Amino acid sequence: MDSNGTFPFISYTPVKYSEEETLNRSQDFFHYMNRRRTVRAFSDKPVPKQVIENLIMTASTAPSGAHKQPWTFCAVADPAIKKQIREAAEKEEHESYHRRMSEEWLRDLAPLGTDWHKPFLEIAPWLIVVFKKAYEIDVEGNRRKCYYVNESVGLACGFLLTAIHNAGLVSLTHTPSPMNFLQKILNRPENERPFLLIPVGYPADEVKVPDLKRKKLEEVAVFY
Repeated sequence: MDSNGTFPFISYTPVKYSEEETLNRSQDFFHYMNRRRTVRAFSDKPVPKQVIENLIMTASTAPSGAHKQPWTFCAVADPAIKKQIREAAEKEEHESYHRRMSEEWLRDLAPLGTDWHKPFLEIAPWLIVVFKKAYEIDVEGNRRKCYYVNESVGLACGFLLTAIHNAGLVSLTHTPSPMNFLQKILNRPENERPFLLIPVGYPADEVKVPDLKRKKLEEVAVFY
């Protein structure tokens, strides 16, 4: 920002493609992203830290309300911390599967074959825990408002999942509920709240995923 508290404006140079190139690129990217799948069986093959850094920086290019960028990405590779996270997550998940989830919810999950066991939280080489900032704290310790926090962090997570797939890696969006244990284990400040837990790595050998079908265009879009 400048001395008036505003951003200086710079020229934007868009990438230009022909109409045919634009069509082809949009179609190719759709087909590429349509291959992305949630994976629950990970390899323990290491992923370089620099790769994770690049993924996080890509996620950080997402738009945010008033450009507050209200997110923190905690990348966990330490086996001891991953073990703590798994134990705490499985405790909450066991409670959810046996007491909190409705019968309808359990029926909807049944075809996916999920349960409260979460070994991937220790096997995957990295866990990226995404925190949302309910508010900012400036250098003087004052609270500053953040805007459209859930929307902004949700967009960043979408960018992150896309970047993970683009790097040839796999991921899983894990949301144990409640997730307050993540704030305690990772010693995050009061203004940060856990939003999403994402194991990242290579898929296990010969991994299988459910044969899911995504909705057709006419089921997800309306044109006026």
